[in-house]
Amino acid sequence: MADIRVALKKQHIEAEVTGRAKHLYSIYRKMKRDNKTLDQIYDLFALRILVNSIKDCYAALGVVHELYSPMPGRFKDYIAVPKPNMYQSIHTTLLGEKGTPFEVQIRTWDMHRVAEYGIAAHWAYKEASYFGRKQSVKVEEDKLAWLRETLEWQKDLQDPQEFLDTLKTELFEDEVYVFTPKGAIKVLPRGATPIDFAYSIHAEIGNHMTGCKINSKMMPIITPLKSGDIIEIITSENSKGPSRDWLKFVKSTTAKNRIKSWFKKAQKEENIEKGKELIEKEIKRIGYTHTDLFKEKYIDPMLDKYKYKNLDEMYSAVGFGANSPVKVIARVLQEYRKDHKEENIEEKMQELASIQKEKRQKPSSSGIIVKGIDNCLVKLSKCCNPLPGDEIVGYITKGRGVSVHCKDCVNVKDLLTEENRMIDVEWYKEAKENYSVEIELLANDRSGLLVDILTALKETKAKLMGVNTKTTKERIAIIDINIEVENIEELNKVLKSLRKVDSVYEVRRKK
Repeated sequence: MADIRVALKKQHIEAEVTGRAKHLYSIYRKMKRDNKTLDQIYDLFALRILVNSIKDCYAALGVVHELYSPMPGRFKDYIAVPKPNMYQSIHTTLLGEKGTPFEVQIRTWDMHRVAEYGIAAHWAYKEASYFGRKQSVKVEEDKLAWLRETLEWQKDLQDPQEFLDTLKTELFEDEVYVFTPKGAIKVLPRGATPIDFAYSIHAEIGNHMTGCKINSKMMPIITPLKSGDIIEIITSENSKGPSRDWLKFVKSTTAKNRIKSWFKKAQKEENIEKGKELIEKEIKRIGYTHTDLFKEKYIDPMLDKYKYKNLDEMYSAVGFGANSPVKVIARVLQEYRKDHKEENIEEKMQELASIQKEKRQKPSSSGIIVKGIDNCLVKLSKCCNPLPGDEIVGYITKGRGVSVHCKDCVNVKDLLTEENRMIDVEWYKEAKENYSVEIELLANDRSGLLVDILTALKETKAKLMGVNTKTTKERIAIIDINIEVENIEELNKVLKSLRKVDSVYEVRRKK
């Protein structure tokens, strides 16, 4: 029995020491966070009152307010409005006899257990002993709501660091307390907007939100909320849904996840179609066909690697931007090449010759000579638009002749991995053709800028094919110009002429 008393006494001392350490750390954190000095901290001295019921909490509050004068603005009722982590207590700051402020915390034994040991204390023990008192612990469904929400975050946030940052923001940052028109309280992170408020009520309210009233006044939906605000959400069945820009303003994880979820579900079909288009474009770029690559034994390993259930899920991810078509096709190609050893260059030349014979192609008008092959089908790649004078390389495509790229084209690096498909090409010096090229021009926007640019172009031999202009918020003019020139020398003259135009500070050829 004596050993039990010693153990209990030791436990009591350790709890008291731990409590003081927490209190000191809390003071330090407030000073650092709010940039305050020690004399500005009002809970330097603190008293905690533990009672048996919520009714006793408010009775105790009345007693301490009768004995000492409370400081205005220093009262918080976390019993009526618990914190998201289920912390409950009444905090009030009083003035002592000599004018020294001190804080009083009033809570029940059950609330104290949660504050000291966390929400797990509610279901970890059917009967808990605290300094000799036995308390019956009742598991209430609403007290587990925050934990369920946390688990939902974990499912949506695959990055562990992002989940940790979210948890810190939601549980430990300061909150604002706002009200629905019927008086229900909502606790939101500091800086939250009416968008956060709408999604905290229900996902459909947020998805159909078109406006809001704050304290009966129409306000922008990105207005930061303050404690005590009364929020009314205006919805419409004709709403097209949330905007991606909302993600820049919302603060709560609930709102962010529900907005992202809406885009994933509502735009799934659109994402699938966009993904198919991007995949097909990538297949054509590397010289294959959909029939070549999209066989079950080639695509299954790719689906397994990226954890896709089916092709539609993969297309949706590519269309949404969660994965790139280059990575997807690269994985499919790994399997394809296990079954197909690339033919040697002589065989490829024969293939090209047969294509020409089959299609009865006339001599190429592109001004390109393919080494070892006459009248070869040649296509100038649109990703870099080569011009006579550029260093070029040839790539033997499957069924579409030779694709010609600039040697410094961004796509050439990928093509060089297939050395047996590369072939020597050169410009035909006697050719007199016009070649399309795109130019991007950046300038400080001003009146008459476009007229001066077109005048400068008119003085060159270049043929203007098209102009597209746009202006940024910073008043920067971005002008895309499509022209036709005979060779690289003529293009350089055009670039030099455009750089002389007033207000123009950058001119470059787009590749």
